[in-house]
Amino acid sequence: MDGLKVKKVIYKFLSLFSVVRGYNIFTLVFAQYLAAIFVFSPNKSLRTVLFDVDLLFIVIATICVVAAGYIINNFYDAKMDLINRPVKSTLDNFVKQETILKLYFLLNFLGFVSGFLISWRAALFFVVYIFSIWCYSHKLKKLAFTGLISATMLTILPFFAVFIYFKNFSEVIFVQAIFLFLVIMVRELIKDLENIKGAIANNYTTFPVVYGERKTKQLSLFLLISTLLPVAVLLRYPAIGLMRYYFYFAVISFFFIGFYLWKSSQKNHYRILHNSLKMLLFIGVFCLIFMDPSLIIEKVIERLY
Repeated sequence: MDGLKVKKVIYKFLSLFSVVRGYNIFTLVFAQYLAAIFVFSPNKSLRTVLFDVDLLFIVIATICVVAAGYIINNFYDAKMDLINRPVKSTLDNFVKQETILKLYFLLNFLGFVSGFLISWRAALFFVVYIFSIWCYSHKLKKLAFTGLISATMLTILPFFAVFIYFKNFSEVIFVQAIFLFLVIMVRELIKDLENIKGAIANNYTTFPVVYGERKTKQLSLFLLISTLLPVAVLLRYPAIGLMRYYFYFAVISFFFIGFYLWKSSQKNHYRILHNSLKMLLFIGVFCLIFMDPSLIIEKVIERLY
């Protein structure tokens, strides 16, 4: 019996981890802190950034609101996931929907409180973010262009909280945001191609459903080619340091991704492409530390003490 209880606890933990996309949450936390340390506040010591209480509350608020967003998105997509992700859907159902929804409201409340502990403006930002995620999950994601743009914006929005907090409005950051926006939009289009069967069955008018696979691929290729412009601009800035090699690698990867995308026709193909872009973005997060190698030594060794 004890072994059975342990298994149930493990399954419920894995279910919650799956519902709130724990792996994405961890990546987001790393991304926010690395961006804060190496991009938004390069002149501040490591100790100052790591022990910045307001930054901690921003990260906590983001974790809570984004996790809640995954919960409500999962709730509205339950029927579609039965078709597109049957294994994940089975795992997600180990925890009762009632418990999941209670957790949704609790997380949003904690996100709001964490924001309020910074300022009323931060609280307002997260309230708007919470409403935007709900609106996207409930209605916008079922629409072609609106769903595509809103999904991309909601993915990038957590970085704006850190961006605004440090008030670092450099051109390099702006161009990097454009690059990120284009790549995430391609990922969303490929994800829609991957989930097209469930979307059709549930009357979702996503971009591939409305315009077909061919035009979706054409738009994706156009966006991939468009990334060359922000990359070319970024390579002119000495401030990106060794991260330039990441952009070289990204451009080469986009060539193979675009070629494979055009030849793809099955769900597994699109899943590989989707995961490839996720991995590329994940690598990009950790490559932030290479924007200024001397900064790594200065922050981690000299300023830590």
